[in-house]
Amino acid sequence: MSPQRRVEEELHENAHIDYSRVSIRWNPSVAQLYEDALKYEEGSAISSTGALVTASGNKTGRSPKDKRIVDEPGSSKEIWWGPVNTKLPEHVFLINRERAVDYLNTRKRIYVFDGFAGWDPKYRIKVRVVSARAYHCLFMRNMLIRPTDEELEDYGSPDFTIYNAGAFPANRYTTGMTSTTSVAINFHMNEMVILGTEYAGEMKKGIFSVMHYYMPIKYNVLSLHSSTNEGPDGDVSIFFGLSGTGKTTLSADPKRALIGDDEHCWSDHGIFNIEGGCYAKCIHLSPDKEPEIFNAIQFGSVLENVIYDPNSRVVNYDDDALTENTRCAYPIEYIPNAKVPCVSTNHPKNIILLTCDAYGVLPPVSKLSSDQAMYHFISGYTAKIAGTEEGVTQPEATFSACFGQPFLVLHPARYAKMLAERMEHHSADAWLVNTGWNGGAYGVGERIKLKYSRAIIDAIHTGELAKAEYELYDVFNLQIPTSCTGVPSEILNPSKTWKGSEEVYINTRNTLAQSFVENFIQYEDQASPEVLLAGPILPSA
Repeated sequence: MSPQRRVEEELHENAHIDYSRVSIRWNPSVAQLYEDALKYEEGSAISSTGALVTASGNKTGRSPKDKRIVDEPGSSKEIWWGPVNTKLPEHVFLINRERAVDYLNTRKRIYVFDGFAGWDPKYRIKVRVVSARAYHCLFMRNMLIRPTDEELEDYGSPDFTIYNAGAFPANRYTTGMTSTTSVAINFHMNEMVILGTEYAGEMKKGIFSVMHYYMPIKYNVLSLHSSTNEGPDGDVSIFFGLSGTGKTTLSADPKRALIGDDEHCWSDHGIFNIEGGCYAKCIHLSPDKEPEIFNAIQFGSVLENVIYDPNSRVVNYDDDALTENTRCAYPIEYIPNAKVPCVSTNHPKNIILLTCDAYGVLPPVSKLSSDQAMYHFISGYTAKIAGTEEGVTQPEATFSACFGQPFLVLHPARYAKMLAERMEHHSADAWLVNTGWNGGAYGVGERIKLKYSRAIIDAIHTGELAKAEYELYDVFNLQIPTSCTGVPSEILNPSKTWKGSEEVYINTRNTLAQSFVENFIQYEDQASPEVLLAGPILPSA
């Protein structure tokens, strides 16, 4: 039986896809997907640099409130139920699955891509994506790891399948639905069903959530929302950070090879990227600021929801008419200094937690103990800046557990414990790096210069900061270096550069510290006494 016929038979047997009526395009080439997108999908075009321009419809970002995980005996006890992971009865999942399959069976053609998640062959999973749009197939062709012809011959059945019928709505009157959008994962059936959203990022992050379950539970492998690079001597660094903290910028170092920019796993054998591509923000993209990303937008890349000149097809990356969340998905080999295969057999030497503190009270760099690393990893702090969102007039603390709360499946303390165990076993150093404000809060102080943040990262990589002299920073109980090459020593301690009164500084510092304490209450039942004591300790009144 040919591989094509095997896939058709499997889809018929497992999902009743009628291949006698529906043409199944299995692992089509980039050129074929371009042709179909341009021919059949409204809003498609080719940019001046050769990328496929597409539109995701009404949804231009993820729909976290519509994400569900099936409540079934095999996985229910493991899952961190709550605002991130909402329960869905399995019979409702089956109703949505049937609805998705019925829609796919009405199409003249559907697309099937078989790929891998995870670059290490010992841990990778086989992922099948079934979709109605060429755009979605090309997107996941870029984001998953593309099999060789030999690997496809021996591919067999997938470990996990996505049915993407995003152009067709969920029935909002079905039990458990809150809208016409449904993004549901079933660990019993090893499937994901998408209805009511054509935003391709749902598939990428859906597989990330799957890996956040499979890797720790099945293989004792730690899954991480991070970027990772490797120095010429094989030293590996992991960068954590929420949007706006500089994770992508600081991990893109011409002196170091990029293992990946977003999703990784740390096993007993080293570190590996989950993905075969990158999904970069494009708003205000320029060749001067981010040349690697700008130059990666070429034939084979997918540009989402951008505005372009109808004649020249030149994209205006500053135009946010459709959304601020303009994106590009491209294979990782389009990045010149990417390490392919995206695996390192060396264990991370430095764990770098990035934050953008708009209160101006966190030091530019602090060395963390193992317990402090767990505390700040679970906290996942950064700050919203006044003016970035409607109604935000003052800096506003925001916390995202493990620097990726929307994608976690297990309790954050489980990932944090695994991180601490690996750090201790491999003698990794942990650092808290503030790329935000210094000398005062947003509006008074100044953003820490990028060249200073780069100098701090360089000093971490050269080993300079591991040998530096340190002083204790009060309340947060952080160890801060007294000097760092390329960084004015006076900015290393925020209390010494504060431009306002001491009273305002103390109040601002204590306000942020209190936010940490209050946020961590939800994790107290799973955290050790040592970790609880590793956070800020407010002075007695």
